[in-house]
Amino acid sequence: MSSIAEREHQMFPVLGPGEIAEARRFASGPERRFAAGESVYAIGDVDSPTWLVVEGSIEVRRRDGLNREARITSHGPGQFTGEINQLAGRPSIAGGSAGPEGCTALPIDAAHLRALMIGAAELGERVMRALILRRVGLIEEGGAGTVLIGVPGSPEILRLGEFLRRSGYPYLVLDVSEDGEGRELVQRLGVAPGEYPLVVCPAGPILRGPDENELAACLGMAAQIDPETVQDVAIVGAGPAGLAAAVYAASEGLSVVVLDCRSMGGQAGASARIENYLGFPTGISGQALAGRAFNQALKFGAQMAIPCEVEALEEEAAKDEAPGSGKEHGSVLRLRLAGGGAVRARAVVVASGARYRRPGVEGLERFEGAGVSYWVSPIEARLCAGEEVALVGGGNSAGQAVVFLAPQVKRLHMIVRRDLSETMSRYLIERIAALPNVEVHVGAEIAGLEGDEHGLSGATIRDNASGALRRCDLRHLFLFIGADPNSEWLPERIQRDNRGFVMTGSHAGTGCDLLETGIAGVFAIGDVRAGSTKRVAAAVGEGAAVVAQIHARFAAKGKDAP
Repeated sequence: MSSIAEREHQMFPVLGPGEIAEARRFASGPERRFAAGESVYAIGDVDSPTWLVVEGSIEVRRRDGLNREARITSHGPGQFTGEINQLAGRPSIAGGSAGPEGCTALPIDAAHLRALMIGAAELGERVMRALILRRVGLIEEGGAGTVLIGVPGSPEILRLGEFLRRSGYPYLVLDVSEDGEGRELVQRLGVAPGEYPLVVCPAGPILRGPDENELAACLGMAAQIDPETVQDVAIVGAGPAGLAAAVYAASEGLSVVVLDCRSMGGQAGASARIENYLGFPTGISGQALAGRAFNQALKFGAQMAIPCEVEALEEEAAKDEAPGSGKEHGSVLRLRLAGGGAVRARAVVVASGARYRRPGVEGLERFEGAGVSYWVSPIEARLCAGEEVALVGGGNSAGQAVVFLAPQVKRLHMIVRRDLSETMSRYLIERIAALPNVEVHVGAEIAGLEGDEHGLSGATIRDNASGALRRCDLRHLFLFIGADPNSEWLPERIQRDNRGFVMTGSHAGTGCDLLETGIAGVFAIGDVRAGSTKRVAAAVGEGAAVVAQIHARFAAKGKDAP
């Protein structure tokens, strides 16, 4: 049963008289009357408020980029419009118009909606749950968002699909060779195969072979940050550590901006199931955990600039500004952004995590996105269902991926250099041992890869003790062999260990064992920090702890947080 059918009462609640009266306190303007059929808000509208229906009804419809429309629901008195984009002031995915009898509705813009979430806890909980479930419903239906037209399973389609999935945006893939409507559009526009995929955004713009940044700009994902305003905290990285810091800092009244060059979740976002995170005894996917944290940060007013790549961290000289202007500060830190622009802040939290490590196998780059992956998501699981696959890595992330993949594939070769007991949690080792179609190759590595016009076609496994080689026919290879820190964008003054991980506290010469680096006001947390525990719970804990240390730094400078 779909989320829409199963939880419709939560997705589209009807507020009682008392709740309506409470919601009125957070209105951003007076009631407005709309004539029958008049547009209340359109698909793609930026900063469209949530509308609380007082009289009449609002008909809500979705549309994919090919101009097909479908009814989602009708909001009557006591119901409200919107989904999670309304909380951030981003472009609306759906559109609404007044019903046959017209309607009278009360606007609640993004700032007032966040105030309602915090100032009216019980009502805010109902509203927040509804907004999140509506987005889930749109993703499940798959027809309310971006359309990707090209060759399903191609590296380009997989790359953009994974970006949209991890960003929590609905999308639909059309096969250019089989779908008549998609093929007709490609032919009408004269799109050459080298320009695939053709991407049609919900509000109408058409992109040819875009990268993630171009697609994000078309969808209005990233917040526009004023380069002159000094934020209290700028967080680089939207993995568990960065999102935790955003939630705790924003909930305590600090102005917060979060930047990430890809999408929310970091490496944890690629985990199919995390079973040892406190409070989730049945486990939770990394993407679901990241999505909840992302929405929680939005709820408290954090600004999200994703995707947005930071090129460098710089220090500015002190300036004197008028108190209360939002620009007063002592020394200020400046993040220079790729493509121009900057973000300025009193404190910077480096939570940039680590990037997937690549083994030294000849020709590996040729198969990345064409059989070789560094994560396992439902997309990859569907592509390799019923096939023979291989996975390299012996850490917990690798174990979680094996447990997720094994029931869906014919056979899975798990290739590790050391005994699993040295690198993996016991519960995962036991789970893998019970899987009949998993063969663990201990003390082995990938010696070579083969391919054809479709991508990866086989791999050779070497036993390091005997030197024996074994060839396997397979089209999917998953690599979970660790990561290297994303720290090259930091200035030389910030000390790193011999592997590039950022040193903090007494190790960085600050005189105490804290999360601050050698530059005052710059902190490092999560996987990028030297000596950190590479677990989601540890990253979240550091995200919470760093906020207390930021407050202490502000207090030491005689500048209490606003």
